Amino acid sequence: MIGASGFTGGELCRLVVGHPDLELVQATSREYAGKTLGYVHPNLRGTDLRFTDPSDMDSVDVLFAATPHGVSMEQIDSFREVAGLVVDLSADFRLPEAAAYDEWYDGHTHPGLLAEAAYGLAEINREDLRGADLVAAGGCNATAAILGLAPLVEDGFVDADDRVVVDVKVGSSEGGAGGDLASSHPERSGVVRPYAPTGHRHEAEIEAYLDLPVSFTAHAVDMTRGASATCHVFPGDPVTTGDLWGAYREAYGDEPFVRLVAGGGGVYRYPEPKAVAGTNRAEVGFEADGDRVVVFSAIDNLGKGSAGQAVQAANIALGFEETAGLEAVGLHPVGAP
Repeated sequence: MIGASGFTGGELCRLVVGHPDLELVQATSREYAGKTLGYVHPNLRGTDLRFTDPSDMDSVDVLFAATPHGVSMEQIDSFREVAGLVVDLSADFRLPEAAAYDEWYDGHTHPGLLAEAAYGLAEINREDLRGADLVAAGGCNATAAILGLAPLVEDGFVDADDRVVVDVKVGSSEGGAGGDLASSHPERSGVVRPYAPTGHRHEAEIEAYLDLPVSFTAHAVDMTRGASATCHVFPGDPVTTGDLWGAYREAYGDEPFVRLVAGGGGVYRYPEPKAVAGTNRAEVGFEADGDRVVVFSAIDNLGKGSAGQAVQAANIALGFEETAGLEAVGLHPVGAP
């Protein structure tokens, strides 16, 4: 586990410690080398493993890299030397074309590997993950949006000529353990703050895997874990509620980690991050309104949006049961997720 002291790294450690087919043998951190995992992640107290410096990597079957953007592409050769499967959770191998990195990032040092990397979102890329040796887990905001919109694209209800607006609300853990002042509790408390009105990098990821232009905006909200996407779609032809149920049931009826929540009874009538906190599950819902379709999706940004998705992808790549280590059900009631 490279970058194990961050929020995503800690979530990965938690999932692997409880996994029936994986054993956590090394967790790296320059800052905390020599300290126990529980020193940084209190939920992992009792785990004997201590952080080691990333310059001293053991030979392993699987290497998870939970590092900031730019690290994995620089270190990918050394990662692949010590591991049969590399699962990268940064943005370094998510986009399929080098030109996209020139436009949205600062270029790419190993563009030839982009075609080798399998995108980690199983619901749209399961077959490419089987036997993969380099996996790029999706971004949390993009994951929420893609899961919401994919059935509409797959069934032809929306295409590149239609208008699609994606609005995402995200929790503070998206900013990482070393987040800036804007992610601190006093500044985050009580806000609904636009922080990427236009030009968010996950927009490129959504467009790449749905082949669909979108207008994307992200808001920071008073929530620790979670990402909630509201997508406004304006199809060229009218779409009925029955059409939507047919498309979403076909897409997700057999998916182990996606459940449809579309205007039922009770308090939680639509997808809610609080209901999936701590899990690898996603909720998806929708409403038809004349010439507009509104799609809702909710995930835990550290779960299905990151660490959970990475473990699910690794399970598929390694030939394990896809749900292994990921079947935990969320808690209710809970406080802020």
